[in-house]
Amino acid sequence: MFVRDWLLIGLFWFGLPMPVGAEAVTLSCYGQMKQGGLVLCETANTDAVLVDNGTREYEIPVNENGIATIGIHRKADLQLTVTAKSDPKVTESLSLTARDDPFRTIDGLDCDKIDARTEEQKAHASRSWVKKQTAFKTFANGEGARNGFIRPSDGPASSPFGPARKYIGVGKDGKPCDRTSVHQGYDIAIPVGTEIIAPAPGTVTLGDPDLYYEGGTVFLDHGDGLVSVFLHMSEVDVAAGDKVEAGDRLGASGNTGRTSGPHLHWAVKWRNPGTSERGGDFYIDPALLLDLSPAP
Repeated sequence: MFVRDWLLIGLFWFGLPMPVGAEAVTLSCYGQMKQGGLVLCETANTDAVLVDNGTREYEIPVNENGIATIGIHRKADLQLTVTAKSDPKVTESLSLTARDDPFRTIDGLDCDKIDARTEEQKAHASRSWVKKQTAFKTFANGEGARNGFIRPSDGPASSPFGPARKYIGVGKDGKPCDRTSVHQGYDIAIPVGTEIIAPAPGTVTLGDPDLYYEGGTVFLDHGDGLVSVFLHMSEVDVAAGDKVEAGDRLGASGNTGRTSGPHLHWAVKWRNPGTSERGGDFYIDPALLLDLSPAP
């Protein structure tokens, strides 16, 4: 045992004040321990945590409430280690549950909705991409996930997060087309015009009625790097800068953009607020957030 440790024990035993900086560092993690999930780590006396996912280590800041919010990639290693930055002896090892996402095929689509084809469509898609990337780089303060999430609209789930999907279509010229991508959101089957509400408090960073692939779109930043994305809306009733509470109206569902029928596509992206590099951002499973218990 080091001399410093004996000194701290002696101070505690005789009831003397602890020296500045000697407060105990603590770390306690909870949440959805699954690929595509979200983990909240409550801390004391550290300003960041170090996350080791088996292939690389990265740093995530602790917010003013002492919480580090950690998104779990849908293909993350099943063992994750979280360490307090100020004390490498304070660590938690997390065991994750693996996903088993299926492969799906969706056919009968219009090729113009699978990919931008004409010069006008490509220009529209390019403008839409710039708007989205600008919004994803915008961060707002907020409660994050500490008070849980509610469903943004009533209705049955029509497509889960995670499956790889092959889109097959036919163009106006009669030629076939196809494209394969991972479904990064949670679809709710509801008629056009159904009210969409905020699943948690946040600040609107994008409200646009006409993005090329997404149609009517709202980005809602909940804080701690979490942003909800709502697509295919028929009505967008909020604008960038608006602050909303859980349950407040955002607009109405629709069938705009690249869709095969009326529904709401709700996605949640985790962005590390500790870095300006956005290449490491990824989507997590919104359905898991609905089962995320509020902070104990």
